[in-house]
Amino acid sequence: MSVMGWVAIALVAVVVVFYGWYVSIIKRRNKAQEALSGIDVQLQKRSNLIPNILKIAKKFMEHESALLTQVTELRTKAGADYDSSNPEEVKAHLGAAKELSGVMGRLMVAVEAYPELKSNETMIQAQQTYNEVEAQIAAARRFYNSAVSTLNNAVQIFPGNVIAGMAGVAAMPFYEADEAARAPVDAGDFL
Repeated sequence: MSVMGWVAIALVAVVVVFYGWYVSIIKRRNKAQEALSGIDVQLQKRSNLIPNILKIAKKFMEHESALLTQVTELRTKAGADYDSSNPEEVKAHLGAAKELSGVMGRLMVAVEAYPELKSNETMIQAQQTYNEVEAQIAAARRFYNSAVSTLNNAVQIFPGNVIAGMAGVAAMPFYEADEAARAPVDAGDFL
């Protein structure tokens, strides 16, 4: 075989490897976006549940109107559209969802201070559903972080970083717990 034949074979091999890396990066980006979509599905479930919880709570919690208003505002913010391929917009979206989770946690604690609300059958059912949705959101976030880890490794390590740059694929942000969730819990606060 001539030198030109070997060069042609080498060139074809390089193109095949390059294409393989490109396909791998695109698949990983799509998997991360699928995982992000999974979070959004669960967040939408929670968002649809919140008005019902607020309607029930409003009947009993007249002194908590600021908290109820804050939940409504954060629900709107967390439900706003964003570009799932823009890492900064994804980060802002995940931050808004975390903020809503924190305020909803405060609302659920406030419910405990109202015995008639706490024992209301509809509220009990809404709280159980909310807890189930929160568990599904946590699972979706774990899946998202796993997919993002795989994607980020592919786009940050050579030669993937070169191919990702040419394909317009960027590293995605991880879902991270906020500072309040990282703080140690003192059981004495709840006794």
